[in-house]
Parts: sequence; structure tokens; C-alpha cells
Amino acid sequence: MDLLVVDDEETLRSVVSQVLSADGFTVSEAASGEEALEAFRAGSHQLVITDIRMGGMSGIELLNEIKSHNPDTQVVIMTSHASLDSALTALRAGAYDYLVKPFESLDLISAVAGRAAEKARLVAQNRKLLEQLTKANRELQEANQALKEVAVRDGLTSLYNHRYFQEAFAQEVARSKRFDKRCSLIFFDVDNFKHYNDTHGHPEGDRLLKGLAQIVMSHSRACDVAARYGGEEFVLLLPETGKEGAVKAAEEMRARVAAHPFAGRESQPLGRVTVSVGVASFPEDGGEAQALLERADQYLYQAKNSGKNRVVAGGATPSSPA
Repeated sequence: MDLLVVDDEETLRSVVSQVLSADGFTVSEAASGEEALEAFRAGSHQLVITDIRMGGMSGIELLNEIKSHNPDTQVVIMTSHASLDSALTALRAGAYDYLVKPFESLDLISAVAGRAAEKARLVAQNRKLLEQLTKANRELQEANQALKEVAVRDGLTSLYNHRYFQEAFAQEVARSKRFDKRCSLIFFDVDNFKHYNDTHGHPEGDRLLKGLAQIVMSHSRACDVAARYGGEEFVLLLPETGKEGAVKAAEEMRARVAAHPFAGRESQPLGRVTVSVGVASFPEDGGEAQALLERADQYLYQAKNSGKNRVVAGGATPSSPA
């Protein structure tokens, strides 16, 4: 253990250093508080033994500087019988112990230094243990967060899964009712997806679904909830969005999908990969989550039955693709 002995009296400093060197410490010396502080900041001393009265910086001032730099460093104050009050002040300021000069026995120096060194070792061990526990706790939190994400994400597309969507949708409708807000639901699926799978195989079909998910995620707001509802069906929950804004978002999404160069799109019945979309909004299309979902599903099938690749949003005429 590195130890720093500080005293402006060379003889006493030398005696203390020799005793502690014999005890196995790696000892450095300083003849003043200023010199000691410079050495302390440049080194790695776990233990400092300093006289309390020195020319210039006092032992108390040095103690305060050391503790502000590294609170774990153990400091032992050397004082005379006439300065015991100062020693008590040092203890209240964070000193580990004190030695009274002249020393009754050199063994007393070893005993006090040994106890201080043991305290320094225990503090260092506790600090290391705390760091390890903090790291382990952080890693556990990260692992739990990762597991939580896995539990709510669809394995293929990385969108939210059906269960998470149902919970988020119910909460959003309840929030909208409580605060008199609007929210909308976009329900869509891939047109002629079975034909695509039969023509190109299921791996290509999976790639198409992942590409579609990327389009949805890259053009959604942070507050939106995009989920894979099941198979080739998807939903997009738009908080605080009325029918007009939801229809606009649905049209933009439909157009992006139709324009995207999916592999093998030319073999599809419409000559490209397309989606049919239903849009339902709270409160005009329903006052509860289940009613809104059923209405959006109905609008989706109206879009399917009226030619596909279009958006239906209630009583309006289904929009035709550009």
C-alpha cells in the first residue's frame, strides 16, 4: 500500500518513514502540506500520515484537500499533547485516527498505520463490490428490458405484436374518452398475398412482410403504435388524430407500398404489391376499442371488395389508387 508521510521536521519524518517501510508500506515523504498535496494528486496514496502544525498549509487544510480529491483516502493526524483539541477537529473533518507526539512507542505508529491500512483496504473492497453490483444490476435491467421488448414484438417484422396492440389500443381509447381527444386506427393487409407466396415461396413472402414493416416504421410518428395483427394483416394506431389526418396518412402509406420495388411484384394480379386499407376513428366510428376495430375491419373488406389497393374510411366512397 502506498503511504505518504508529511512533516516539516525532517528527523521525525524520517523515523516514521523507516518504521512504516519496515512494516511493508511503500513510503513517500513530503516536507510541507503544499508538497504533500502535489504528490498526492500525482500519485495513488491510499494512506496519508501528516503533522497537524506545519509552516504554510496546516494538516487540517491538507486533510480537507485530500478528502475533497478522494474521500476514500485514510488520513492519520500527528499532534502534540497541547493540540489534542485540534486532533478532535481533524477527526470530525474525516481523519481516521491521530498519533500524539512524542510517541510512547514506535509500535504505536505501526498499530495505527496498520488499522488505517485495513480500513483503506475494506473501503476499496466495498467500493469495488459496489461497482460490480451496480454493473450487474445495470446488465440485469438491460437484459430485462430486452426480454420485455422480445415479449411485445413480432418475431418476423419487429413491429409490436397482437397482444401489445390490443392493450395499447384499449388504453388510448380510454385516454381519448377521458380527455375528449381523437384517435384513429388504420387496418390494412397485403392484397393477393397468397398468390405472392404461391408464386415466390414463403421466404420471399416473409421478406415482403419485413419490407412492408420497414415502410410503416420509417413513416410513423414516435407516438404511433404499429403492429402486426396476424398473418399479412397490420394495424397502425394514431393517437390524437382525427379522421381527416388518418385518411391522409393511410393514403400516403398505400401509395408508398404500391410504389416500392418489392421483388417479384410484376407477377401480382395488379402488377405490383399493394395493400387495402380501412380507417376508423374515435368517436364517430365507435366509442369502444372493440367496436372501432370491427369497424376498421369492415372498411378494410369494403376496400378489398371494391378493387383492392385503396382506402375506405366510413361512409365516403372508396378512394381509387393514383
